[in-house]
Amino acid sequence: MKFGTSLLYECNCVGPSVGEVSRAAERIGFESLWAGDYPAIPAGLETTYPYREDGKFWLGGAVALPDPLIYLTHAAAVTKHIRIGTSVIGLPTRNPLILAKEVASLDNLSNGRVMLGVGVGWMREEFETLGVPFEARGARADEYMVAMRELWNESEASFEGRFISFKRLQQYPKPVARIPLIIGGHTPAAARRAGRLGDGFYPYVTDTVRLAPLLATMRAAAIEAGRDPAAIEVTVPSPRERSEIEALKEHGVARVILPSQGIGLTLAEVIGKLERYAARMF
Repeated sequence: MKFGTSLLYECNCVGPSVGEVSRAAERIGFESLWAGDYPAIPAGLETTYPYREDGKFWLGGAVALPDPLIYLTHAAAVTKHIRIGTSVIGLPTRNPLILAKEVASLDNLSNGRVMLGVGVGWMREEFETLGVPFEARGARADEYMVAMRELWNESEASFEGRFISFKRLQQYPKPVARIPLIIGGHTPAAARRAGRLGDGFYPYVTDTVRLAPLLATMRAAAIEAGRDPAAIEVTVPSPRERSEIEALKEHGVARVILPSQGIGLTLAEVIGKLERYAARMF
């Protein structure tokens, strides 16, 4: 099992201390560091948050939310081998040409450590603010993934789609190796997208009763697309107990990610929580 941890969002130690947390995670033995993506959070948010039973978004107010790619660039610069990933970028609201360039650049700077977690987004207000239609966001995300692969793989990339088109574009640097596209989401649509297009699947579910049908959907979609479902790496949030990890392994889960531990804590407290988690779960 691979163990990742989300970089702290906001505590008494945002800023240079992100580097200290990154180095500590690498020293402790975490496989990867992850950072989330919210460009801005509307005050008075009305859209239901889909990952909590009460539907309330748990971030907001004065919580600092650094851009994930800048956050991870800083983390990569002060570490040697720990992998870095986005958890997750709202792909339909990003320009795929610019995002492809940013991610390939970070992959080069980090010597091939990047994993790009992407989702279709859930916050209607965010789409409206950014001037992107909320409808058809899944189809838009699908196109953007294929277009970015073209830019990463081809010396002269061309793509013709409903939402984006380009011809004979040269974009460098290229990634060091294949950048894994990890599809985030807890719906059957996300599972099917992971099966068709993803190198990984990150459903925000640890309950194996809910997880099993999502994985079955993902694997069926992979087979239908002529892909090997075993090659799609499954990541989930970390459970509370070591015994639960064994159950997740039996379902084919390869990685668990410890959620952000930083809100309201000092740097020493954050690192202490990482050490205690590792001692209990690794």
